[in-house]
Amino acid sequence: MKLPETIVFATNNAHKLQEVRDILKDRCRVLSLSEINCHDDIPETASTLEGNALLKARWVKEHYGYDCFADDTGLEVEALDGAPGVKSARYAACCGESTDHDSKANMRVLLRNLTGATDRSARFRTVIALISDGKEYTFEGKVNGEILETAAGSDGFGYDPVFRPEGEKLTFAEMAPEKKNAMSHRRRALDAMLASLED
Repeated sequence: MKLPETIVFATNNAHKLQEVRDILKDRCRVLSLSEINCHDDIPETASTLEGNALLKARWVKEHYGYDCFADDTGLEVEALDGAPGVKSARYAACCGESTDHDSKANMRVLLRNLTGATDRSARFRTVIALISDGKEYTFEGKVNGEILETAAGSDGFGYDPVFRPEGEKLTFAEMAPEKKNAMSHRRRALDAMLASLED
């Protein structure tokens, strides 16, 4: 089975959308939620990344009829027992310190919670849920690394300025976009999806 000529990526996050379009290039036409006139507040109420990705993909398929894929990504920090995890985008809000999706506040809370920690190992994990030709699939990509004590770099988004991948000298936010895209957790999940479809 191949990807359809047109597929919806269940996001309006411009950074994610550009990253996915750069990775998929000419394989298929990728539409955002706004491009199909979906302005719904799609619920992300599951307790796992897999669950949230499936919720979003199923919503688009059920309400708009498009084959679709959706992702959910979490930063999992060893010293925090895997937190912020599924709450990564709302970490500061969950602590009562900010509104949803405030990246700077999320990083501030994360660094504060890691004060004094000797183990700063972490991983980014992305799960993609794909609904195509009436079937559901999930794929995972992850990148191991560590959390720095201070942010570095101005590119990227989310926790990128405080995450340095294993074996690298730069944070994701210090890397050129094409370098990050070549090794990112989202890239690895997309590669797993494409490999499965091509098989």
